[in-house]
Amino acid sequence: MDQPGYLSNKDDILKRLRRIEGQARGLQRMVDEEQYCIDILTQVSAMTKALQAVAVSLLDDHLAHCVRDAIATGEGADEKLTEATAAIARLVRS
Repeated sequence: MDQPGYLSNKDDILKRLRRIEGQARGLQRMVDEEQYCIDILTQVSAMTKALQAVAVSLLDDHLAHCVRDAIATGEGADEKLTEATAAIARLVRS
């Protein structure tokens, strides 16, 4: 299998995911401490936006590397475009 397109951004993606992991722990703590519902929902929204930013970054890398390379070589271009379209559809529905 080819290398993933996000390799050049791997450290940044991992940093973002660790931050999101911390947000999830913070949400658990908020619930455990019985904090106000709206405050928890605000943090859920922030975490959701952070996950969406990671998803958009990964999609951008996929398009810029995997799809572009498949089109340039003519190998698997239709499959890569179909994968990208399906990924976009999942993001839009979430």
